Amino acid sequence: MQVSIKKIFAGAAVFLLTQNSYGQENKDFLYSNRVSVLAGMIQPILLKGGNIEVTYFSKKMSFDYSHGFLLNMSGGTITGDPKTQHLAYHLPYSTGFGVGYRFTSYFDVRIESKMHSWEVYYDGETQNKSNLIKAYKTYSLGLGAYYRYMPFHKKDNWLQGITTSTSLRWWPNVASSLTDNKFTYYNKFSNKDETLKASNIGIAGSQFLINLSIGYTFGEKKQQIKEE
Repeated sequence: MQVSIKKIFAGAAVFLLTQNSYGQENKDFLYSNRVSVLAGMIQPILLKGGNIEVTYFSKKMSFDYSHGFLLNMSGGTITGDPKTQHLAYHLPYSTGFGVGYRFTSYFDVRIESKMHSWEVYYDGETQNKSNLIKAYKTYSLGLGAYYRYMPFHKKDNWLQGITTSTSLRWWPNVASSLTDNKFTYYNKFSNKDETLKASNIGIAGSQFLINLSIGYTFGEKKQQIKEE
């Protein structure tokens, strides 16, 4: 798996650099040299936490920093062994950077490196130090596809900066702070030792995430090219 991931990202990096080189003579996309500040909607609705993303868009590239905080997974948002073992996850933070290539004014694909902090508790118990079962970190390297929609982009006032962003991301784990990416503990419900693997950050413990973010892009679009 590690070899295949390296090949995928080596190919993606070469592609992005090649596209950037070939695209230098093209006209700028709309909203070039602009900054977007967005808040994720999935985090407060499903995970009882928050997420802030800041992205700078150059002529052909995108550069982002994203920080999720106080995320919670339990009950209906947890599956597999953690659910069977009556566990819940709390993530104090999930943070990292991304760099991407802009295919249009509103669509870009990014390579993303993230770090996730996990705390494991029994589901329903107070999440404090005395009840903590295990704390660890995972590190992911993945891809994200982002499409921005600006409902008021034809306006000539502050409304044109209102931005929504729909994203699909693939964030496989590449490492963790756990030995062999797992740990063993005594479970008080099964009354025996249980082993739990380092979790993925995605939907239902998968490597895939979707999100809808809402925010604002600062600075007007440039008018010298037609909108896509």
